Amino acid sequence: MGDAMDLRELERFRPLLFSIAYRMIGEVGAAEDVVQETFLRAHRVLSDGGEIREPKAFLTEVTTRLAIDHLRSARVRRERYVGQWLPEPLVDDAPTPEQRAEDLESLSMAFLIVLETLSPVERAVFLLHDVFAFDFEEVAAVVDRSPANARQIAVRARKHVEARRPRFEPSAERKRELADRFFAAMTHGDIDALMEMLAEDAVMVGDGGGRGAVREPVTGRRRMARFLAGLGRYAAHHSLSSERSTVNGQPGIVGYAPDGSVATVVTIDVVDGKVTAVRSVVNPEKLRHVGRRR
Repeated sequence: MGDAMDLRELERFRPLLFSIAYRMIGEVGAAEDVVQETFLRAHRVLSDGGEIREPKAFLTEVTTRLAIDHLRSARVRRERYVGQWLPEPLVDDAPTPEQRAEDLESLSMAFLIVLETLSPVERAVFLLHDVFAFDFEEVAAVVDRSPANARQIAVRARKHVEARRPRFEPSAERKRELADRFFAAMTHGDIDALMEMLAEDAVMVGDGGGRGAVREPVTGRRRMARFLAGLGRYAAHHSLSSERSTVNGQPGIVGYAPDGSVATVVTIDVVDGKVTAVRSVVNPEKLRHVGRRR
C-alpha cells in the first residue's frame, strides 16, 4: 500500500475489523475490546517509530489472532454456560444499502451458531476467505500456516458449514411482511395465527444465562404457538412494550421494561414463507450494549 499511515488514517478499517471480530466471537463487547487492542498495538508501532505499510493486512492479522486467543480462553466458560448459548444480538434499524444478502446471512444468529462448531482457526480461515474475500496468501499469513494448509482448512470448514448452513427467505419484502404479522400475533396471543405461520419443525431457543429463559429449545408448531402466545400475554400483563427492528440482519423486535431498559431481543428466521426459528436473548449481560428506549 505504499507509504506508512498515521493512526487517524487507520480508523477507516474499524468497521471491517469489528465485522471480523464479531463474527469470530459472537460478543459485541469482546469484539469491541479486540478492535481497541488492535488499534493500541498499531499506536505502539507508530509511536516507536515503526511503519505500517500494509495497514489492512496488519490490522486484520492482529484482530483475528486476538479473536482466536479470546475464543480459546472462552471455551471453558461457554461449556459451563447455563442453558442455551446465543450470540449477543446486533440491533439496527435497518440494513444499509451496501449490505448484500450474503453479508446479512453471515451475520445471522443461525449462521454464527454454525460457526461455533468450528475450531477458532477453522473459523478464522473460513470467514477471512469465504466471507471477507481475502486470498489464501493473506489468510495463511494471518493464521501462521502455509497457503496450501490454509486452503485445506478452508475446504474442511466449508464442508462443515454447508452441511449445517441455514436457509433464508430470499425476498426481503415477504420476510418483512411475515415478520409484521408474526410479531403482531405474538403480541395479541393469537395461537391460531402463530400456528399458521410456523413451520412444522420450527424451534424456539432462549438464552437467559440461567435467568428467565427456557433452558431447552421449544420444538413443534403447536407447542411453540402456545408458548409464544403465553409470552405475549405475559408482556401485556407486565406492561412490557416492543419495537420492530433488524437483529443480526434478520427481522426482530426489542422488548422494553416499563423503565425503558431492554428486557429481550427476539429474532426470527423465515424460509419458504414460514417461520422456522425464533431466538430470544434475555440474559441482561448480553443486552447491555443495546440502548435504553428513548
